[in-house]
Amino acid sequence: MNNNIYEPQTQVGLNNFLGKMYGFMAAAVGVSALVAWLSVTVFYQSVFAFFVQNKFAMLLLLVVQMGLAISMSFKADRNPALSMLTLFLFAAIEGLFFGVVLLVYTAQDITMAFVSAAVVFVVLAAFGTTTKKDLSGIGRQAMAALIALVIVSLINLFLQSSAITYVFSFIGVIIFSALTAWDSQKFRQMYLQYGSQINPTNLALMGALQLYLDFVNIFLYLLQIFGMGNSKD
Repeated sequence: MNNNIYEPQTQVGLNNFLGKMYGFMAAAVGVSALVAWLSVTVFYQSVFAFFVQNKFAMLLLLVVQMGLAISMSFKADRNPALSMLTLFLFAAIEGLFFGVVLLVYTAQDITMAFVSAAVVFVVLAAFGTTTKKDLSGIGRQAMAALIALVIVSLINLFLQSSAITYVFSFIGVIIFSALTAWDSQKFRQMYLQYGSQINPTNLALMGALQLYLDFVNIFLYLLQIFGMGNSKD
């Protein structure tokens, strides 16, 4: 079967699947944004006091987040309602982290980074969804580069080099842009191959989590770029 030519019914199903996946992803971003805004405005004192009084709370939340992500990634046959709850709980916890991080940056930096990340994400997601080119090679290279980036970032925790942080922020944007295109194509292909064997809503939620992580990382790296760029002016 030629994967580039779909039956009308299959195309309708694919469009519905992609709509769900990107819709869930956008909703997760909205949850994170709402929680971040609430944590730095309405509930700022309560959130700040909580993290000050519970020094290991952030580490515990990070562990919980990792557990939620792993549970979604390796259980394709779980209840879609549970997967949806897991995705939005993950996004809410991420929003708390954002609330802490965003205090360091100006509203202008945050707005520029968010709009830029949205544009980059939409363009790369559309490319990954529609291109006939196999992006698996690019995806594997991006994953290898990501591992190297994580290692260098950990080393830089001790070096505290702003130059390394600035340069590798650009590399991070490139890596997660490539992963956005690859993940978009990957989940489209997974639906075409396994859509009749597993719940497509659950698969859409799995894809939404992966794409959410891609978008969030693009946003955070762009935020570093804009923030450090403005500080040099």
